[in-house]
Amino acid sequence: MILVADSGSTKTEWITDKLTVTTNGINPVRDSKEEISRILSTELMPLLYANQIAPESITEIHFYGAGCIEPFSASVSNALMQHFLHAKINVYTDLLGAARALCGRAEGIACILGTGSNSCYCKDGAILSNTSPMGYILGDEGSGAVLGKLLISEMLKGDLRYLWNQFSEEYSLTTADIINNVYRKPQANKYLASFVPFIKRNIEKSGVRAMVVEEFCRFLRRNVIPYDRKDLSVNFVGGVACNFSAEITLACQQCGLVCGKFIERPALEMLKYHFMLFNI
Repeated sequence: MILVADSGSTKTEWITDKLTVTTNGINPVRDSKEEISRILSTELMPLLYANQIAPESITEIHFYGAGCIEPFSASVSNALMQHFLHAKINVYTDLLGAARALCGRAEGIACILGTGSNSCYCKDGAILSNTSPMGYILGDEGSGAVLGKLLISEMLKGDLRYLWNQFSEEYSLTTADIINNVYRKPQANKYLASFVPFIKRNIEKSGVRAMVVEEFCRFLRRNVIPYDRKDLSVNFVGGVACNFSAEITLACQQCGLVCGKFIERPALEMLKYHFMLFNI
């Protein structure tokens, strides 16, 4: 039996041909091997047993996750090997997962737009070129973190000042609260991305859609157009991508790019990719 995992910092979706379950997120840059092992033993294993799936029946594990780069990915491999003694363990980056989910073995452009952003040019299930995302301070264009940052900036200093009273009442926030959360507390990127639902709810209001479309254009200009493959479709996964598909499609049109598919649950497509390889 093949077990595929699609893991972010918040949650991990585990999927086989028989079931789908969710545990807390696993990010080896953030989490120790002990913490990863704890999530497996106290969250994943009970869910498998409850669905009458024994660990020894798992023959392959394909784990795609945020932060799964060397040397950090080894802690994920080691933790999985402790719990699945008979399985071949494979740990990959979340970007490769997105590429395989979106493009399979075909040639194309795969993009992640979530709390952060990333992209790659891929073919035959491999990443051939990647523009470094650089994080939300130096990059991450089009991400939830950057959209949230733009929203705050435009409400306090720009064309969206008229939204500030509504925003501050909905979230019970002052400018001092925002500054404290962004500059003094950890995970400012997640904090800023938490305001994306406000953008979505107000997308029809003056200046909001224009701000969003322009940011997606900036993502495409800085991360996708440099691949110099305007003949290929540009495909997307991630919460931001699926919530703003209309705006992303418009941005692709403005940048002369072919907008491809949007996938909300990449884990299912990752599983299909590995079954396809198995059946070749």
